[in-house]
Amino acid sequence: MKLSEFDFQLPEELIANYPTENRDESRLMVLHRDSGKIEHKMFKDVLDYFDEGDVMVRNNTKVFPARMYGNKEKTGAKIEVFLLRELNRESLLWDVLVDPARKIRIGNKLYFGDDESLVAEVIDNTTSRGRTLRFLFDGSYDEFKAKITELGETPLPKYITRQVEPEDEERFQTIYAEVEGAVAAPTAGLHFSRQLLKRLELKGVEFAEITLHIGLGTFRQVEVEDLTKHKMDSEQTIISEKTAEIVNRAKLNKKKVCAIGTTSMRAIETSVSTDGLLKPFDGWTNKFIFPPYDFSIADCMITNFHTPLSTLLMMISAFAGHDLMMEAYKEAIKEKYRFYSYGDAMLIL
Repeated sequence: MKLSEFDFQLPEELIANYPTENRDESRLMVLHRDSGKIEHKMFKDVLDYFDEGDVMVRNNTKVFPARMYGNKEKTGAKIEVFLLRELNRESLLWDVLVDPARKIRIGNKLYFGDDESLVAEVIDNTTSRGRTLRFLFDGSYDEFKAKITELGETPLPKYITRQVEPEDEERFQTIYAEVEGAVAAPTAGLHFSRQLLKRLELKGVEFAEITLHIGLGTFRQVEVEDLTKHKMDSEQTIISEKTAEIVNRAKLNKKKVCAIGTTSMRAIETSVSTDGLLKPFDGWTNKFIFPPYDFSIADCMITNFHTPLSTLLMMISAFAGHDLMMEAYKEAIKEKYRFYSYGDAMLIL
C-alpha cells in the first residue's frame, strides 16, 4: 500500500485540546470486523464486550517531564530541549531534540532554571534537530532526576496548542503507569478509570503488562510513498515471562486477547514463537506494521483516533481492514468524535 491511501481531511475542531472530565466517559466507537457494524457507546461500556478469562494487554510505561526550557550562554536565547532518551547514566548523557536547532552548536552551554542551577553542554550533533547533551551536575543521580522532574514539563504533543496545565501531569498518564521512560502516553490506556478497572477485574478479565517506552519515532512523519522504505525508530520493550504465560493461557483457552493501544500491539507482535504464541522479550523493537499483515496474538484492540498519514493509522488499518477503517473514520468525523491523545476511543472486535 502507498502512503497517499492513508490521507483524509480532518476538521481542526475535532482535535481534542483537553481530556473529558472523567476518564471513562469519553465516547467509544465499536467496530465489528466480521459484519462491518459500527456502534456508538461510552467508554465505560467496554465492560459489556469482555468476559471471564479474557485478557487485556496494557503498556505500563510512565511519561516523564521531558520538555525543558533553557537559555543559551552569552546570548541568553531561549531554547526548548526535549529529552528523548538517556544514553549513559554515569556521564549524564542524553539524546535530545532542540528548538530552534540552528542556534545550537557543539560546545555551547545551556542553563536551566531561574537560578541556572542545571547546566548542560552540547557534545554531539546527531541529526539535523537532534543533539547529545552532557549535563554538568554535582550531586547524586537521584538528585539529578529530581532536578529534571522539577524543571521539566509534561510533554504534550505539539498539536495541543494551549499551555500545559497542572491537571495534565495526571491526565497525560495512565493510572497504571509504573515504569518511567516514555516521552508520550500510550493514549488508549488514558480512558481507564480505577472504577472501570475494578469492574473488569470483578468480571474476571485479566491484565497482562508489557513495557514499551514510547519515543518520538512513533509520531515521526512517513516521508516515502512506498511504505516498505519507511524505518521506525527503535523503542525499548519488555515482555515478562508472567505476561507471556497469561496471554498464552487465554489463547489456548480460546479467550479474547485485547491489545490496549498500538504500542501494546507492536510489543506483542515483536516477539511471537513459530507456533503463534507470545515469547518473553527484553530489547528494542522497530517493528512497523502496515497492510497487509497477519496478526498472531491479539484478536481485538482498543485505540484512539489517529492522524492522517500516521504509522498508527496504518497499523489500525492492517488490523481492521483498510476499507472498513476508512469508512469508520468517515463516520467518526460525521459524528464529531474527538481525535488524538486526549480524544475518544475505538474498540475493534
